[in-house]
Amino acid sequence: MINFTPSIFTGVINSYLPEPHASLLNGMIFGADLKTSKVFYEQLKVVGLLHLVVLSGMNITLLSSIIVAVFSSLGKYLSSLLTILAIFIFIVFVGPEAPIIRAGFMGILTLVAFITGRKNFVFFSLFLSLVFIFLFFRHWLTSISLQLSYAATTGIILFGQTKEINADGWIKKIFHSIYKEFKLSLSAQIFTVPIIFIYFKQVSLISPLVNVLVAPLVAPIMVFGFLTAFLGKINFLLGLIPAYICYGLLSYIVFVVNTLAKIPFAFFNF
Repeated sequence: MINFTPSIFTGVINSYLPEPHASLLNGMIFGADLKTSKVFYEQLKVVGLLHLVVLSGMNITLLSSIIVAVFSSLGKYLSSLLTILAIFIFIVFVGPEAPIIRAGFMGILTLVAFITGRKNFVFFSLFLSLVFIFLFFRHWLTSISLQLSYAATTGIILFGQTKEINADGWIKKIFHSIYKEFKLSLSAQIFTVPIIFIYFKQVSLISPLVNVLVAPLVAPIMVFGFLTAFLGKINFLLGLIPAYICYGLLSYIVFVVNTLAKIPFAFFNF
């Protein structure tokens, strides 16, 4: 029987990258447990980046974007149906976890609305996903990961949206991009910080800044990470180039974590 689990590819990632790079990448794209030093784990907690190494709505969003882009020439109906199928396969592959089910359900509703020509109401989709989980996965309602997922999504919907502007000059574009990432990160954390404090009695004051510094790299890392895993499974040489790219991008994240975790009074345990 074929082993249809992330372990098919996590070993491939491990063959290319050292630690903590391999654990970061396996966590980001497959939700694999972080198998790195306790020191680095604590540093991730201090800077507020532990969410990077767990499956989240980002995985579904990125997967949907890639499938739609690749098959856009087939028309909106077929490309949307293929995307829905890909979401189902991905959920089965990584296993049904609370944040992934929430994001997958909302993603499918969005695609169905797109196919049928109906307007998609994000809050209504969020509510329907909660109803779905209540009916079929009621035990998840007490899950911290699900509560954080809904809190972050609510914050982003309410306060994280930024109007696109036609900025003249690359400096204005860079500042607008930084502002957009900061607003997105802060909006999510305004709603998640109380939950983290209630359950873990800890607060990372530096988290919004760190998230802004690493957020632009998350999507490229996941794309090249998938390429490394799939191409490397076929032949080791095929995965070398995307693996080198991943190593460079992940090295930057490791540097940010190692450096900013040393800032005094950036993290409080109560």
